[in-house]
Formats: sequence, structure tokens, C-alpha cells
Amino acid sequence: MYLTFAWRYFKAKKSTSAINIIAWVSVLAITVGTASLIILLSVFNGFEDLVKSLYADFYTDLKVVPAEGKTVRFSDAQLKHLAEMPQIKAFSMVVEEKALLQNGELKANVSMKGVDTRYGKVAGLPDRIVKGAFNLGTPDKPAMVLGTGVESAMGTQADRAIEPLTVYLPKRGVSIDANDPLQSLSASNVNTSGTFAIQQDFDNKYVITNLAFLKRMLNLQWDEYGGIEIRLNNPGRDYFVKRLLDVYFGNGYVVQTRYEQNRSLYSVMNLEKWVIYAILSLILVVAAFTMIGALTMLVLEKQKDIQILKALGTSNYLIQKIFLSEGILLGAVGGGMGILLAIIACKLQVTYKLVKLQGSSFLIDYYPVKLIATDFLLVLGTVITVAWIASWLPARKASLQPIELRS
Repeated sequence: MYLTFAWRYFKAKKSTSAINIIAWVSVLAITVGTASLIILLSVFNGFEDLVKSLYADFYTDLKVVPAEGKTVRFSDAQLKHLAEMPQIKAFSMVVEEKALLQNGELKANVSMKGVDTRYGKVAGLPDRIVKGAFNLGTPDKPAMVLGTGVESAMGTQADRAIEPLTVYLPKRGVSIDANDPLQSLSASNVNTSGTFAIQQDFDNKYVITNLAFLKRMLNLQWDEYGGIEIRLNNPGRDYFVKRLLDVYFGNGYVVQTRYEQNRSLYSVMNLEKWVIYAILSLILVVAAFTMIGALTMLVLEKQKDIQILKALGTSNYLIQKIFLSEGILLGAVGGGMGILLAIIACKLQVTYKLVKLQGSSFLIDYYPVKLIATDFLLVLGTVITVAWIASWLPARKASLQPIELRS
């Protein structure tokens, strides 16, 4: 019954037009706040997906790394077990080490990553070649692929291989001589074959070469590696496969998901989303003040109705529920209109790319958006909660109206 009263009060024309105006202003404020919140969260989701897709080209579904140190040994039995696991699509052996690149007077500190021939089945980096080819050469005639930032720092054209670059790597087990630090480094001239572009963090830092060459330079044993990078048949089951591998490998090994390989990035992105949500929720809080005013004026106008209902035996609790429902109805109408507006705006952006990104250095030239159902539930829940809190005081005041008997 209380919902019937709330609906009638919502749609009925008020004796004072100001009440109608204030009520619809509060609905409009909630509409704008809801639409803004969903649109900005959707834009954030779009950028988050874009960043994750770029990082997914470098970070694999799972990675097995040593619990301590830079290298760890893997037996033939362990590799055979990985090959026989139905959840694993492919895996690649890798080694990574800090290196110094030199081209004449130009020098750059880089991370050199050695990968085997199966790397293209595990990571998307070979598909990100922008110049030349993903050719890593052989152990005797190695080649390397540079990130675009490294290529620029070296002042070379990686696809032309006019002159080889000199690579300096630390000698294993040799202490650094302060007087002549180069004596603790092994050096080799390596040709370049191409350039990749993924994301600035990788492009300015990484050089990819073949695994056998890098192991030889670092003087690693035949069964010694920096880790195993794994691609799954179903990436959504990464935590399940991680648990299986944790049990199988045991101590001395750490199995990392893509999230754990770059925990700081994903943590920051999560934090940013919640900060955006918290800041934009303040718009709804401001709208709530308008709603309090509208409901307070409505209670004053409906004093006669409240008196009649109480005279008929209606409890204070039911009176309170009527006006609480009125406030929640205002919030629900505003929230529903805001959701509809947000969906239309996002669909138009996806279809027609209406809002462009400024500048020409981005991978895309428009703001990406992605609608997620949980965002709608979160925002709608927030709207209803704010509307309930804003309605409580006027509803409580209405329920405490005394019965005035007139002769």
C-alpha cells in the first residue's frame, strides 16, 4: 500500500509548483550524476582493457621463476610434465639479464631477454614488430630485436643492420674490479634485425635475443634458466593451474599469474578506479540535498493526508515507509534515466568515435569505452543508498506528526 501512496505523490500535481520543480531538479541532478559516473567508469574500463592488452603481449598467463636469485634449474622430467598438462597450450624457456649496449659513443643500459623458438606461441611480442623481422639469429650468429626507445637511444636503424651493436654482459662469478670494470664483463658484437613497439615501459628498456647465445654469454649450465613463460588454453583458469604448479614444483620455485608479474600496475589501476568512483559519488551526495528539500516540502503539503491516515489507524512506521519510498522512487527514476543516458552516450562513442583524443602519439585516436554490468549495479546501488539516506529525515519527520483533532 505504501508504494501506491508513494507513486501517487510522485506523479500528482502539487498545490505549490515549487515542489514539482525542486523534485524534478533533484531527479535531473541524480540523472546527471549517474550518467557521469557510469560514462567515466566505462572510459576507465576502456583504457584499462587497452593497457592490459598491451601488457598481455609481454607478460604471459603464468611464469615460473626462482624463489631466490636470477636462475633456477629445470629437469627434463619437469619440462615433460608441463608439456603433458592439458591446461597448458605452450611454454617457453627464458633468461633475462641487465646489459650495456654500445654504438660508437652512444651507450644505453637495457634488459636483455633470451627466448627460445617457442616464444612466439607464448607471447604476443613477435606480432608487435614495426620494422624488420622477429629474427633472433643462431647461437653463433645472434641477432636481436630492439624496443623503439632503445633503437632511438642507440641512433640506429634496427631493420637495416648496417653495423652491429656491442653487447656487454656481466661475467658469472667474477667480482667487479673498481679500476677496470670492463674486465668483469663479457662482450660480443650482435646484429639487429627489427624493432618492436608495445608500450613505453618495454620499448625503452628491452632487447630480445636468442636463448642459447645469452646463456653462453652468462656461462649458464644446460639446464639452468631464468624461468618458464606459459600460455594457457583457458587464461581464465590461471589461478587453478597456478595452484597445480605450486604443488608440483614445490620450494625453490614461484609460480606467478599475469597479475602477480606486474602487481604494482594492476594495484594502481584498481585504486584509480575506486578513487574516481568516490569522487564522482559526491555529485550524488550534492543531489541528495535537493531531494531532502523536495521531500520536506512534500511532507508539509501532505500534512492533511498524514492526519487522515493516522486517524484511520495507520502506524508511524507505515507513514515513514511511504515517504522513504517516495525518496527512493525519485532516486530510482533519476538513476534509471542516468543509466539510459550513459548507455546511449557510450554506444554512440563506440560506433561513431565522437570524442577524440588530443595528440597523435596514442595507439588509438578516440576515448575507448567498455560497459560492465557490475558498474551499473554498483552505481544503481549507490543511488538507492544515497536516496534512502536523504529520505530518512523527512520521512521520520512525517511519521512523528501528531494527530490534531478539530471540533
